[in-house]
Amino acid sequence: MSDYPLLDKYEAIRLRFEEVSQQISDPAAMADMKRFILLNQEYKRLESLVAAFREYKGVVDNIVSGQEILNDESDQELRDMAREEMERSESLLPEKEQAIKLLLVPDDPEDVRNAILEIRAGTGGDEASIFAGDLFRMYSKFCERKGWRLEVTHMNEGTAGGFKEIVATITGEGVYGIMKYESGVHRVQRVPQTETQGRVHTSAASVAVLPEAQEFDVELRESDIRKDTYCSSGPGGQSVNTTYSAIRLTHIPTGIVVTCQDEKSQLKNLAKAMAELRTRIYNMEYQKYVDDISRRRKTMVSTGDRSAKIRTYNWPQGRVTDHRIGLTLYNLPAIVAGDLDEIIEKLMIEENAERLKEAEI
Repeated sequence: MSDYPLLDKYEAIRLRFEEVSQQISDPAAMADMKRFILLNQEYKRLESLVAAFREYKGVVDNIVSGQEILNDESDQELRDMAREEMERSESLLPEKEQAIKLLLVPDDPEDVRNAILEIRAGTGGDEASIFAGDLFRMYSKFCERKGWRLEVTHMNEGTAGGFKEIVATITGEGVYGIMKYESGVHRVQRVPQTETQGRVHTSAASVAVLPEAQEFDVELRESDIRKDTYCSSGPGGQSVNTTYSAIRLTHIPTGIVVTCQDEKSQLKNLAKAMAELRTRIYNMEYQKYVDDISRRRKTMVSTGDRSAKIRTYNWPQGRVTDHRIGLTLYNLPAIVAGDLDEIIEKLMIEENAERLKEAEI
């Protein structure tokens, strides 16, 4: 089996999988929520890895047994069948090896989390706000396609439509691992609604995607938080501008401020604001990791680097270009309607190649 070095890793991984399987059912682990969640994440990763190894081992076993038949068997019909099975198995081997190599490279542990999405209008005045609104609708449609739940926690509307700023939480399976590729500056080239000469203008909006923090990730002390209440504003029901349901939280040690006025209930707004505050504090530390990998991988852009242009949406030519991987697609209407799968899939493939190169497996 020395011709198949990946098999040398199988036994240790299988034993660790059995160990984690036992630990995860231990009442002591269930009592420690942070440990229990980490064990669950490791269990899922090891489960996929063990399944991939079993498939790989099955293919290797077919090749080895086929070679034994060719060496020892004189019956021509059996030899032909063995040779045919060997050829089929050998053609499957590279694909199985690649799957295992990718699984062996540690994932970003944040990938399984929910996410907080921020969109802010950049250069371009009213047109930038309109474009920020277009991006928000694009992500709303994308979330619908994925079966994710998107909830707005804060917005500041533009004077001519769209948003100067909008913040939302996205809840679902593996949200951050998919949405993280959207962080950076998005640029639009089109004739603005406010343009009377028919000239094409360039405007921009910045997008930041943050992994949502869990309660156990950040310890918030009540003495470190200043809470202000005020009347909500903008479109809404009877409670708008009449009840003090909107919440503003200031984390005194860091100076981080979050607001939420999405709900009519002050308690619900407080819960959402606390969740966002935890995430922003957590991401101050996580940012160091993002900065590190963004220096090595062209697919990733630091969420703190709002000057990094990642994508251009050109309306006159009907094209979208992702500058990180040089990908240009001429299906802009579908993309702005939420069909982001092809772009994100190609970014994932490129990142996987970069991860393998880093790990040198």
